Amino acid sequence: MGPEQRTGTRRGTATALVTGAGVVLPGVKHAADLLAPEPLEGAGRVGPERLPSGRGARNKDRATMLAFAAATLALADAGLLDDEGLCVPGETVGTVVSSNLGNLDTVCRVAERLSRDGTAGISALDLPNASSNVIASSVAIRFGLRGANFTLCNGATSGLDAVGWATLAVETGRVARVLVIGVEPANAVVERLAGGDAPARLLDGSGALVLESSASAEARERGARAAVAGYARRRDLTTTVGVATNGRARVGLWLPPQGGARAERAPAGVGFGDVCDLGRTLPSASGALGVLQCAAATAWLADPGRHRDAEPTALAAAGGGATDDAAAAVLLTTT
Repeated sequence: MGPEQRTGTRRGTATALVTGAGVVLPGVKHAADLLAPEPLEGAGRVGPERLPSGRGARNKDRATMLAFAAATLALADAGLLDDEGLCVPGETVGTVVSSNLGNLDTVCRVAERLSRDGTAGISALDLPNASSNVIASSVAIRFGLRGANFTLCNGATSGLDAVGWATLAVETGRVARVLVIGVEPANAVVERLAGGDAPARLLDGSGALVLESSASAEARERGARAAVAGYARRRDLTTTVGVATNGRARVGLWLPPQGGARAERAPAGVGFGDVCDLGRTLPSASGALGVLQCAAATAWLADPGRHRDAEPTALAAAGGGATDDAAAAVLLTTT
């Protein structure tokens, strides 16, 4: 049974709170920058000055380095990280990563060398990075996070599915906190395979959130930016939105699918006040999209000056297009 069956409809009071966020994108320093209506400087690559260096960062692929950077920002923003390291027991923090293209360059390089030179051509440094869970495991090792740890490579819905699974882990008491990361690298291998004859305009960057139980946040006397009030994954976008919103007729902010539904109209007759269309302002974000959507929604909810509804809510959706196997949606509210 997946999280869409178990968490499609939320309780009246959400217990998974967003207590930290971090974004690492070209031209973007803060999650609130994602709310800009004009296209962002997203066609370039994140500069080396924003990526970690030194011990622990050597021989890591670009996606893992981007994930390190966003994780540092989100953990520090949540008050879980200081100059001496993690401020809470490592077993209380899980890690969920969403990336569809993350270590594709490493996998292709290993495959090419195997085909050409056999096992003698494989570097011992490449093999660990060829694992599908390399980003999540590397982040966990770097920050000492010993809770549940896994990676989702789930197509268009991957980022929101990661938020949904993290919410489930928090609400069921599996861990008190989950670091959720969405990351995609732009490199020659990814561009060639994703773009075919015409190079695709791909995102190079990452976003991260810290989801934390209300009891944990209260014990730390930590204020929350937002709460996860609903998550659903279904075959079509209209059904998905209906389940995630639990019948709400209106939301304050609509974050539509990238390359999917039109931004001007939310499905299932749900009205909205503002729009944050990352499909228009960012390159193709793939597995990072849902996490970036939730980071943007959190920034919107944390700024009372942006609210047009008496009950501020933000609805992020992904997938649901003709080539997608499903749609996902996450509803965020103020606490």
